Amino acid sequence: REDIRDYMSRYGRLKLIRREGLLLLVSTDELLLTELEGQRELHGVLAQRLSAHAIVVAPLARGQIKQQLVKLGWPVDDLAGYTPGAPLGLALRAESAAGAPFALRDYQIDAVAAFHAGGSERGGSGVIVMPCGAGKTMVGMGAMAALQTWTLVISTNTVAVRQWIDELADKTTLTPDLIGEYTGDKKEVRPVTITTYQCMTWRPSKKSDFPHLKLMTEHNWGLIIYDEVHLLPAPVFRATSDIQARRRLGLTATLIREDGRESDVFALIGPKRHDVPWKDLEKQGWIAQAVCYEIRVPMPRDQRVEYSVSPRGVQYRLAAENPAKMSLLLELLERHREDQVLVIGQYLSQLHAIARMVKAPLITGRTPNPERRRLYDLFRRGELKALVVSKVANFAIDLPDANVAIQVSGTFGSRQEEAQRLGRILRPKSHGGQALFYTLVSKDTREQDFSANRQLFLTEQGYHYVISTGLGERRGAE
Repeated sequence: REDIRDYMSRYGRLKLIRREGLLLLVSTDELLLTELEGQRELHGVLAQRLSAHAIVVAPLARGQIKQQLVKLGWPVDDLAGYTPGAPLGLALRAESAAGAPFALRDYQIDAVAAFHAGGSERGGSGVIVMPCGAGKTMVGMGAMAALQTWTLVISTNTVAVRQWIDELADKTTLTPDLIGEYTGDKKEVRPVTITTYQCMTWRPSKKSDFPHLKLMTEHNWGLIIYDEVHLLPAPVFRATSDIQARRRLGLTATLIREDGRESDVFALIGPKRHDVPWKDLEKQGWIAQAVCYEIRVPMPRDQRVEYSVSPRGVQYRLAAENPAKMSLLLELLERHREDQVLVIGQYLSQLHAIARMVKAPLITGRTPNPERRRLYDLFRRGELKALVVSKVANFAIDLPDANVAIQVSGTFGSRQEEAQRLGRILRPKSHGGQALFYTLVSKDTREQDFSANRQLFLTEQGYHYVISTGLGERRGAE
């Protein structure tokens, strides 16, 4: 605990400021600055000692020095300010284009205020953390309305891009000619442009440059919004390092990155500005009450023998694709035949088999966007009661009435994925009911071990898992 307090107390002892055209690293601790001058990692980044309390930083090294300093254990407070970007007049509507009353919720207003900080250099960069289904898109639109500037939004996939476009058209005064889509389908650059991480990181070959990254630097954006910022890929990190004078807003349900690059999010996007606890919003009725179950399924004897003699790298997949999960899945689908059910998994062969068995459509990364939208629309309208989805369900999908998720396999011990998948069913229900999240895990296998790790983030948020070995035992827990 003392180590944590000591590390946290370091934030703010170093500041980046701009004075008379110079980018300066300043501190009241002159010995600390002297120590940093001797760090090999900062050679070429620190230009010259200006005074006892200030060092000139190389003009284009604003992002690089923040990355290096956080790695050295000295997170810096960046107060060097921003370029304003091209102006753009917009406001949030009091009534949506569809005719429904609209206003930001109190916690969304607080999040926008924490990020904006009255327009001063103390705000303008950072991350807002709130649960899936809590309206992160609304916070992004609130930030746009506060800043009144050209905005680039980077999201997870084309479906999410279209959701952003629909929300902007419905809830802001922006006209369609001011909103552009920059994806594999279209290349529109307009005052508000929405694109995807995949588009930004596409290149014709591994040796080629990323031709679309220039979208971030060639236009006078006053704000860049990183939707689901925990997914930020390395090339976008590098491009973000070069645009530290732009205001940057990260939106996410969890800052956990399984690659351990949380410090890069802190350095390049900014510190966490606002964090809304999941259970607080559940109590207030803004997200659905969720009950989580882990059902441990024994492996059939012949599969168990194969599992026992297989290399560790093969064991996880054998456990994940345990055929005994199929009968339990059928029982769950029968029990929830009147509900809106998502069946979520990792392995395509398993998902294809499930889709055939239960006669439900399957959406994977290869499903064309028009077909995805068609199936999502059918599901939203209740004309489809069950939908089988691959990892595409980890990302922003607006399915308000999905109230049951059955997870048949996942990405090892990913806490981030677990949170995202629960988030698919957390939007408040029109009938006010609970959301039910089932995970089917092969008993006494590596999958069970990984499952315990997957649950850590959600248990920290106040959720608990009911552990059982079958539906009969689960009924008793109810």
